[in-house]
Amino acid sequence: MSIGLTRRRFIDVHVLQTVPPSNLNRDDAGAPKEATYGGVRRPRASSQAWKRATRMVFSSLGIGEDQLGTRTKQIADHLTGRIAARTGLDETSAGRLAVAVLAPLGISASKNKEEESAYQLFYGNKQIEQLVDLVADRAAQLAALDDKKLATEFTAAQARTALMTGHPIDVALFGRMVANLPDIDVNAACQVAHAIATHGAELEFDFYTAVDDRQGPDSKGAGMMGRIGFNSATFYRYGAVALHQLDTNLSDPAAAVKATIAFVSAFVRSMPTGYGNSFAHRTMPQLVAVTIRDDHPVNLVTAFEKPVTAYGSTGYAAPSAAALAAEQTAIATTWGAPALWTGVTHAFTDTTAKALDESFGQPLTFPGLLDALTAELSR
Repeated sequence: MSIGLTRRRFIDVHVLQTVPPSNLNRDDAGAPKEATYGGVRRPRASSQAWKRATRMVFSSLGIGEDQLGTRTKQIADHLTGRIAARTGLDETSAGRLAVAVLAPLGISASKNKEEESAYQLFYGNKQIEQLVDLVADRAAQLAALDDKKLATEFTAAQARTALMTGHPIDVALFGRMVANLPDIDVNAACQVAHAIATHGAELEFDFYTAVDDRQGPDSKGAGMMGRIGFNSATFYRYGAVALHQLDTNLSDPAAAVKATIAFVSAFVRSMPTGYGNSFAHRTMPQLVAVTIRDDHPVNLVTAFEKPVTAYGSTGYAAPSAAALAAEQTAIATTWGAPALWTGVTHAFTDTTAKALDESFGQPLTFPGLLDALTAELSR
């Protein structure tokens, strides 16, 4: 059966990942973000941080720049540079054309910097070239017009068509919302939850000093000193893709499947980079489970509403995996809402592995999981 625009499919991605001492995503005071869940204070990383981290992985998967997007306040500058590169116009002339093309949309200028928009716009690198297409064939002629005449050469519909045609996969996945320009909004096909620890954890601080390499032998004290907040945790991460919405955004069922697989692959491999050089916190997940549903997405974070307790010297990962398996089974039996398909990657053994097998099936390698998911979504 081929994928159609009306076939509802929600792909849930569940990840358990243990991170060592780190400050993945800091708050306004510089400390790692936290949240209270189940009455317990826990480490947290925001959905925004993990979405950006996911986007940054796409290019490493072999996805070309023409299939990816840019989020920036500097669309006018971006368009100016592309017009100049393709037409040979000088920067001033190219800038006039860029302003003329974008002006009918009504993009508000920043109160602090006129050359920037008031908000970040998310658009495709291919879409910026489609805006250039509006001037490329008659750039010199347009550049010779005075400002009043030039302003009549372009309509909002032209720019809107360019920005609403040929969405890159990240815009199609994460959507675009512009408060005063609803005509160029794109409904997101993806949800990403805030990552939270499956257990409570204390905020700690690292007091550090640095020695000045050229200080004299009689010098005392450090060249600098400071304090960084950190914690460590086993995180539960969750993301979901509405395949039917992604199909609508991309207007191509096969492309929607490829974009879904790209999201799963990038989301699993992603990691916020906050204080990365200080903590070297990059790890790989201990579990990745994927389910397909046709009713609605299901976040399994309720498995950890009661904080997980470490099994003696075995840590939090194994009991977290067992709790996740139990929640998956409970939703299927208690609520009568089993998933249409499940797949899992993990390296747990003994009783934890048995529980996971019963809830998600026999484990696959991660490449094998992606292949199985592709086959299932393409049926």
